[in-house]
Amino acid sequence: MTAQKFRDPIVLSDISAEYPPHGASAGCVALRGISLRVKPGEVLGILGESGSGKSTLARIISANAGADGGASPRITGGDATVMGYSIRKLKARDRDRLTFHVGYLQQDAGTRLDRTSTVAELVAGPIFERDKHFSRRDAGVRSASMLDAVHLPLGVLDKYPYELSGGQRQRVAIARALVLDPALLVADEPTAGIDVTVRDSVVDLLAQLHGLHDFAAVIVSHDARVLRNATATVAVLQSGSLVGYGTMQDVFTAPTHPYVARLAAALRLSE
Repeated sequence: MTAQKFRDPIVLSDISAEYPPHGASAGCVALRGISLRVKPGEVLGILGESGSGKSTLARIISANAGADGGASPRITGGDATVMGYSIRKLKARDRDRLTFHVGYLQQDAGTRLDRTSTVAELVAGPIFERDKHFSRRDAGVRSASMLDAVHLPLGVLDKYPYELSGGQRQRVAIARALVLDPALLVADEPTAGIDVTVRDSVVDLLAQLHGLHDFAAVIVSHDARVLRNATATVAVLQSGSLVGYGTMQDVFTAPTHPYVARLAAALRLSE
């Protein structure tokens, strides 16, 4: 399950997306002409307030649009190329191949864990989704290795999510997202819903894992302070548009958009 290397794992070319009307809900534009790229091994932070389009972008990049039961965004312009696959033209069989290389930590991942499964079953789940005949013993070894990687004791393997703290559940979700050794990790609000006292440890953990496994990553957050500690490069979204893009230092030292200027001011006050 060694991750394959790709040139520029993510290339967004003037991508626009919308949610079509559903029942009484009107359609809405979620992304407006966004272009950016993520190089091999790079960590990109996506920053924005609620409704900015950042989670929509994460779902498209991870090829998981609609997989969590929510409304599925539709690409209406441009394209996203992930690991060499065009997301706009992606077929079902290619989606299976692509998602093998992409770890997706969806929003509130720790709270979404199946309460009826043990931690061992949860972490190994993606392995058996790929190959139901995979060795149970080898899967157990892999699960134990991943628990060690996210700094959880092996005694947690036989526990259920409701027996764990919020921070521990999030670490289990991270282990599950990385169990197939992906070339790309997409983490949507990885610190949301976690006690403030352990948020920094989750960010530090992602940084440690990135350093050990050298995957590319996209980390989505509404909190600039979280991304400041997690990545050197940031894309700032507002109302579906890209209003800031570059290194954290460049974007917030010389903001060119009023929204980015407000974020920069808030960051300075928090220092």
